[in-house]
Amino acid sequence: MLRDRPNAVPSAYRGVSVNEVDLPLEEEHLREYFVGKEAWRRTRFLVVRDRAGRTALLTAEKESEEPLFSPIVAVELVAGPDECAYVVAPDADTAVPSELARVAVERAPGSRAVVVQGMYEHISFIVNPAPLRLVVQEVVPPEPAKLYDQVRRLLAVAEDLPPMLPEAEVVSFAELSGRAGPAERYLLPCRGAGVEVPGAVTAYLDERPPHEDWTLLGCHRSAEIHEWFYGSAAPRVEMCPRERPHDGRTAVLAKCCLLEAENARDGGRVVVPWGATLEQVRSALEELAERWDPTWRPV
Repeated sequence: MLRDRPNAVPSAYRGVSVNEVDLPLEEEHLREYFVGKEAWRRTRFLVVRDRAGRTALLTAEKESEEPLFSPIVAVELVAGPDECAYVVAPDADTAVPSELARVAVERAPGSRAVVVQGMYEHISFIVNPAPLRLVVQEVVPPEPAKLYDQVRRLLAVAEDLPPMLPEAEVVSFAELSGRAGPAERYLLPCRGAGVEVPGAVTAYLDERPPHEDWTLLGCHRSAEIHEWFYGSAAPRVEMCPRERPHDGRTAVLAKCCLLEAENARDGGRVVVPWGATLEQVRSALEELAERWDPTWRPV
């Protein structure tokens, strides 16, 4: 039953019909009102609003889906007005499950069904919102963290992925330098993000500066490059997100510069190359969906 399914969203919002009525939003009254009325052949769900702005959600079964219109023969209440919210969110694409879940969590927490009026005035819904929590392990700056921003942009348009809500788990270079203890000089992997360590001399490995007595804030690859350039190791604070612990009970996305072309799967975590393309990040999201929510499908 749709009423019991988590993260239930329609496969297409064209199947959602919106109706305004002047009657109690109770199943018996709604059944009496709708059964026998004609509905378009693609209509499967009824969003019903009363004049007070309260909302109910129903499923609709028609006599046939062959002609353009056919009589409704049965309706079932999915959520009544006490458990159904109606949210106007002009920035949300209602064809995208993660966007429906985002609006539900942010704007109507605790509602079992949330109807969203979004971009283009299109209307859709989510029932029992329980989006997958996705932790994106990153280093900042740059800000926003690039991998997290890629994930956020992809989930804003991904119509075929289960609802996910990403959150950034970030470590800054300032925090890394604090772990190293006070030092006069730090070596960072590259100048690209414009990072400096306040109160210290900052050099950048990609510029191959003259060797100094510094502390490297970098990863295993940075250490390899340092040894290639200077023939010796440097004191180092690990910065690679892949090296952070994870308990295996949460979906995690990280990046690692030891990967140069392909993603890697590490239990419940997927790792993409440093500088991953949107296509690689999209593939990682698909892998995480298959691992953490393999049975999810639109209704």
